[in-house]
Amino acid sequence: MSDSGAPDEFITPRPAEPGDRVAVIAPSSGAATVFPDVLDLALERLRDRFDLDPVVFETAEADPGELRGRPELRAADVHEAFRDPEISAVFATIGGDDQVRVLRHLDGEALRANPTRFFGMSDNTCLASYLWTQGVVSFYGGQLLNQVATPGEFPEYTERYLRRALFEASLGELDPAEAWTDDTVEWARDDFRETEPEYEPGDGWRWDVPDEREGEVISGRLWGGCLTVLPWLLAADRAVPDPADLAGAVLALETSEELPTADDVRRKLTVLGERGLLERFDAVLVGRPQTRSREDERSDEERAAFRDDQRAAIRKWVREYDPDVPIVFDLDFGHTNPTAPVPIGGRVEIDAGERTIRFP
Repeated sequence: MSDSGAPDEFITPRPAEPGDRVAVIAPSSGAATVFPDVLDLALERLRDRFDLDPVVFETAEADPGELRGRPELRAADVHEAFRDPEISAVFATIGGDDQVRVLRHLDGEALRANPTRFFGMSDNTCLASYLWTQGVVSFYGGQLLNQVATPGEFPEYTERYLRRALFEASLGELDPAEAWTDDTVEWARDDFRETEPEYEPGDGWRWDVPDEREGEVISGRLWGGCLTVLPWLLAADRAVPDPADLAGAVLALETSEELPTADDVRRKLTVLGERGLLERFDAVLVGRPQTRSREDERSDEERAAFRDDQRAAIRKWVREYDPDVPIVFDLDFGHTNPTAPVPIGGRVEIDAGERTIRFP
């Protein structure tokens, strides 16, 4: 099977069980080795909260410079983790910005023959889309440094949905988080573990449904990920489904910690639109945007305006290509916390009448 098009059927890898071995790999960057205390917290939570036995692979301990120069080594760890019959889940340590270079080294037939639950986000959009083209469902979320190692108290919301994604056949009904944060706690702090991020009250999802689609129940297979990364796949012409194979699918979309402006969002969505992708989707699910970084602190008013501008840009430019598509904003997946790992390649049901989202 090639790394484009749609498979005849999708495989949801078998669930893990308590006590199982799980792989820890770095298919993107080696930044985890720069912050070993953060990775240690994530590994402890896998052991203590989920009763899993994490196995740290070579890439997760490799020097960042060496790892960047050896995309074939990162692919080899992916293969080894999937092929090991004792491994029931694979966790990415962190994202990055060059996983697209790994894709040429992957063996799609081997991954499909040994389907394993993969957890990652951001630059791991590349591997998730590659697995989509091989008919293997993966999970956008559950990344170790960003989400499993959230400092302070481990969010109940993250634990609840990661537990479902690990141990159950489906994610089930999705609920909005009661509180959320995009507080950028410095990973190098000595007191990182005890530092509680500043959470804000959740105000639910924002439904933007054209009148003619009100009350409709939409069911489709999920594809997408980080809006920063998707155009890289298109530029490289690698691991991108044919537009015809996305007909009736649902787009999952979230923006990165790079805090793209409304113009940045417009440009990236235009690339997806001109490639013929945006017009194919029956619905769009948008993750809550990150609004601040360690280098760019903003006032509450500036952050609210940023979110408004980004929603408006997504609404305008998605609808430029698909005028009546329903869009749901501010879901809890992506670069903020807490998160639910959503199944890329899995089916989702969106009830535009009851305002519910469910992964059967």
